[in-house]
Amino acid sequence: MNEQELIPHLFRTEFRKITAVLCKLFGIENVNVAEDIAGETFLSALETWPYKGVPENPVAWLYAVAKNKAKNLIIRNQVFHGKITPLIQQCDDGYEIEIDLSAKNIADSQLQMLFAICHPCIPVEAQIGLALRILCGFGIDEIANAFLTNKETINKRLFRAKEKLRSEKVAIEFPPENEINNRLQPVLTILYLLFNEGYYSESQDTVLRNDLCLEAMRLTYMLIDNKQTDQSDVNALLALMCFQASRFEARKNENGEMVLYDDQDESLWNRELITKGAYYSNRAAKGDSLSKYHLEANIAYWYTIKEDTAEKWENILHLFNQLLMSAYSPIAALNRTYALSKVRGNEAAILEAEKLNLSSNHFYFTLLGELYKDIDGEKAKKNLLKALQLAKSQADKQTIQVKIDRLLKS
Repeated sequence: MNEQELIPHLFRTEFRKITAVLCKLFGIENVNVAEDIAGETFLSALETWPYKGVPENPVAWLYAVAKNKAKNLIIRNQVFHGKITPLIQQCDDGYEIEIDLSAKNIADSQLQMLFAICHPCIPVEAQIGLALRILCGFGIDEIANAFLTNKETINKRLFRAKEKLRSEKVAIEFPPENEINNRLQPVLTILYLLFNEGYYSESQDTVLRNDLCLEAMRLTYMLIDNKQTDQSDVNALLALMCFQASRFEARKNENGEMVLYDDQDESLWNRELITKGAYYSNRAAKGDSLSKYHLEANIAYWYTIKEDTAEKWENILHLFNQLLMSAYSPIAALNRTYALSKVRGNEAAILEAEKLNLSSNHFYFTLLGELYKDIDGEKAKKNLLKALQLAKSQADKQTIQVKIDRLLKS
């Protein structure tokens, strides 16, 4: 791998680590300084490596440069003296400053930063944006694409969020043991939303953004690796992610178009991830709680069994019933309707679906089109055309158009 490929790869994996450690060192009020130092470190690599060659240990080189830049800034900039001076020890031959970029401190700093970012004083969309920027190493362009907006909006949103964290004096630390359960829930919500944005993405007209999903999984793995946060809900969320991610390769064809569940090639499903999902699901079952992540993970498990059996759909319907009682959402209700059609038939499902009246949701009209297909062809066509009108991404439009074409040929 040459420097043109290596530097972007290392930016994705190491920028977040350097930023998290320096944020912990400098405090949340100086998050911009931490990002600047991390960015300048990679700029140094861009300026040096093409001419002097890639160092034998590129990561160690980046860490050394980041440490030196941080030390130089601490020593010369009086702004830091109130908080950072205690970190500076006078030695016979000058200043000695300890900046810990060990694997353990990097992991701890990232988790502590995750709890700080997910503080309830800032809105959820800002929490996701900060997580993408600081903990996942995403650029502003990428974050803007993920939110279907522009760079200016994202920059303003992140600036306001950082200012709020600064004014609230949010500490970069693990919550006290008696608060960790409450503080963990917003963290899990952000990771769940981050994974979902990747699993079904309307940005960039892509069916799937593996990078978002993998980042959500990476951060969830980190929670499980830490004794304080290795809890039942976390294991359930990771199980859900593993089951969903197992079908990544089968969800799109060679042209990047969406492949619906019934048409997927089961041989492309990742059996290792399915096994991991089962492992984390078993770990989640050892706790006392039954969260929405437990229920959704169990639903996702049944979808890893391709056979169209009565047992499968009865179990899925039962789980959706439990999910709606504990954490109602219109989309979950819509998904339950499909399971209901498999158990009790399309007519019963149509009655339940039309009660939802999700008049601005293209999935709603797509499902109605499917349910009416063998009952009333005109109603099926009408619903699919409405779905086509409401769909935002090219991938969704292509999927709906295929359904319309099949209907017209039948």
